[in-house]
Amino acid sequence: MAEDNPLRGRGHSSKAAYDPVQPGPAGTAPRRGCWSSLQGKFPILTKKPFQILLVLLCILPFGLLGLLALRNRGHNDATCTSGNCSSGNKNAIKDDTYFYGQSQPCYPSPNMTAAVVATWAGAVGKAVAMVRNMTIEEKVSLTTGAPSGTGCSGSIPPISRLGFPGLCLSDAGNGLRATDFVSGWPSGIHVGASWNKVLARQRAVNMGLEFRTKGVNVALGPVVGPIGRVVQGGRNWEGFTVDPWLSGAFAFETVQGIQSVGVITSTKHFIGNEQETNRVPANGKEAVSSNIDDKTMHEVYLWPFQDAVHAGSGNIMCSYNRVNNSYGCQNSFTQNYLLKEELGFQGFVVSDWGAQRSGVASALAGMDMVMPNSDLWGSTLVEAVRNGSVPQVRLDDMAVRIVASWYQMKQVGYIFIVLSYDTRDQDFPEPGFGMPPDLTKPHRIVDARNASSKRALLDGAVEGHVLVKNSNGALPFRKPRMLSLYGYSARNPDQWNYNAMGGVSAWSFGGESAYQGRDVAGAFALESQDQLPQVAPNGTIVSGGGSGAVTPAYISSPFDALNARAYEDGTALFWDFTSAEPYVDSASDACIIMLNAFSSEGYDRPGIRDKYSDGLIRHVAQSCNNTVVVFHNAGTRLVEDFIDHPNVTAVIFAHLPGQESGHALVSILYGESNPSGKLPYTVAANESDYSNLLKPDLPEGMFEIFPQSNFTEGVYIDYRHFDAKNITPRFEFGFGLSYTTFDYSNLKIDKNTSSSTESYPSGPVEEGGPSDLWHTVATISADIHNTGEVDGAEAAQLYVGIPGAPIRQLRGFDKPFINATQSATVSLKLSRRDLSVWDVASQKWLLQRGQYGIWVGASSRKLPLQGSFDL
Repeated sequence: MAEDNPLRGRGHSSKAAYDPVQPGPAGTAPRRGCWSSLQGKFPILTKKPFQILLVLLCILPFGLLGLLALRNRGHNDATCTSGNCSSGNKNAIKDDTYFYGQSQPCYPSPNMTAAVVATWAGAVGKAVAMVRNMTIEEKVSLTTGAPSGTGCSGSIPPISRLGFPGLCLSDAGNGLRATDFVSGWPSGIHVGASWNKVLARQRAVNMGLEFRTKGVNVALGPVVGPIGRVVQGGRNWEGFTVDPWLSGAFAFETVQGIQSVGVITSTKHFIGNEQETNRVPANGKEAVSSNIDDKTMHEVYLWPFQDAVHAGSGNIMCSYNRVNNSYGCQNSFTQNYLLKEELGFQGFVVSDWGAQRSGVASALAGMDMVMPNSDLWGSTLVEAVRNGSVPQVRLDDMAVRIVASWYQMKQVGYIFIVLSYDTRDQDFPEPGFGMPPDLTKPHRIVDARNASSKRALLDGAVEGHVLVKNSNGALPFRKPRMLSLYGYSARNPDQWNYNAMGGVSAWSFGGESAYQGRDVAGAFALESQDQLPQVAPNGTIVSGGGSGAVTPAYISSPFDALNARAYEDGTALFWDFTSAEPYVDSASDACIIMLNAFSSEGYDRPGIRDKYSDGLIRHVAQSCNNTVVVFHNAGTRLVEDFIDHPNVTAVIFAHLPGQESGHALVSILYGESNPSGKLPYTVAANESDYSNLLKPDLPEGMFEIFPQSNFTEGVYIDYRHFDAKNITPRFEFGFGLSYTTFDYSNLKIDKNTSSSTESYPSGPVEEGGPSDLWHTVATISADIHNTGEVDGAEAAQLYVGIPGAPIRQLRGFDKPFINATQSATVSLKLSRRDLSVWDVASQKWLLQRGQYGIWVGASSRKLPLQGSFDL
């Protein structure tokens, strides 16, 4: 496993390995803090680290994964760490000692103290007082998941004598899953496509209220990892966008929104969890290792986690994969150093379900809680503390972090107050109060929905739609006389029903439209799967599959909403949702084809366009001169096979809108809402344009047993890759059309003379890092004029050219609503962090001397305003 402290199992120690992390293109450098203490003991560690062998990989397209099924089952132990792996390749590495030292060690795990971050001082003080009164067994019970008799994804048992009620942790980042009487919110990718921070905050607050009403203490979201490095990544739809700055902005709003109503957010998956293929050890292979250099780690993959920590996230979930060949949940560098020391994280780290790979090592490396259960902790951890393998101070810190997060969100008190250090801040329901373990049996109905959420549900669904083609004024419709409807994604699935048979049910994990969950369930069972479909052919999709799916109490399908509108307008409707070559009446005012691109946890997408759907589009367009195409897409979807057809007049990426899908689509089609969404990713002309970023890395050659994924592209993913390679995309990052037009003018650049522009930040470490990273260095403003005849919103985007960095990087946006013929001014602040690069040598964010380019416009390639300033 190449863990940086390979102490395994049941309270005994083994050898430790000390080597710096592998250098990337920019090299690496010794760390401060815990690393510097090691240098003092081992002078050899001050020398330049050796570069490890990087090998490109390919083979084996099936969905091995989905340890989320372990929320209901046990522990998969198909690993190769003992050196007894079998392989047909005699040159294959068979023992993970080969990798020792590739992930830098960092010990001990930093303690949480009231003096570090003022905003947590009260919570930490209360937690310390409570933990001081606990026995070792009680402290350990806080760290180890246990059955609860509820429908929670995971639970921590109560310590009744101290007034601690326990904890309920439940999925997920797009709304509460696998229970009744909840809403289905737009998925992360849909939020990203909205480019609307206000809506993101409203979604988070209302979603958090549903978690709270059901007695869920920890919402297992938001997702910022994967960020979307791999275009075919199976879980990209759960995150907001492939851009780290934009992802971080939405993570910040989501964390603060959910936690504002007293529910702890579990920001995940930390870190480098960029593919589903081989993400867990199974079938004689270890989990894939994401090999990431220091600069790339900070500027891309850590960036949105930093925003989540800055927002106050009470929990971080560590991931299944290895990072530089050390498992994520026992990686002391990522957890102890990056998260707890460098970012000043004040909450607790929980394992992904079944992601713990060791006992002592994971505790020392900074993991604080294991889910859903563990034979490596529990009584075994008690033994490890008593024999000194795990210091008492480490266990105390684990317990304090968990209890402090509970206090910080003011979850005290559905039952009773016992000791004087406990104060009732506000009532919080009993853990799992509204989460019945079996929905088919009589149970207490707890309706978590709120009438006040309806507007946010609909607005959020509307604004994540992205109009990418609209020729000849095809949209909006104006009381059409006759419409013809086609496509498998128009209606609701034939089944929407809880499956009481156990295991991974189609309803619980978002698979009703995808062969009633066949492939999702197969992936979660770690079965090899061939010829995975790219679509969900049995009905519309409102989310992807897996633990991030939603299970709303109702769904408005496109067909439902179009049928209702046809009744209002007296429109004749014809439809065929099953034929590959349906009859097309050329007298139709318009033909609407509703299709999808499905994606799920457990396996990566087999492609980003499919022949059946594209063939259906071309067939209809041959006979219908006003063909409108709608894709509910859980990720990038190519359109080259039909986009230039003259009869394809409009194309909408409808993404994953949640329960208000049909209402939102009809609102846009008929002009009740003006589309304002923009792409949170790049749509290429061809698959080859994505280069090595298209598909997941696969086991091969000497790494057949230990798959490697080398992030050698560095920071150049998505639009940065296209800009660097001078590749013209079909639709660029940030692109989206409206029913009106906008002009940009009057660019202004104002430097903040009162803000320090010294090379490195010097402020104290607070949540997210040095406090002065967020000081404003410059303010950029521009005027936007609505030159059309329709009121609408425009997502104005700010890109910055930092010396020695990618040509342009997103560093700000705003989305004013502007009435027809009117203007608005956007003002966007640039912080020290926005303008800095990660300096590997100093291990600090560096604000360089030189010229900084400024661009403002409607997308990453439509930037009419350009300027610069010097530092």
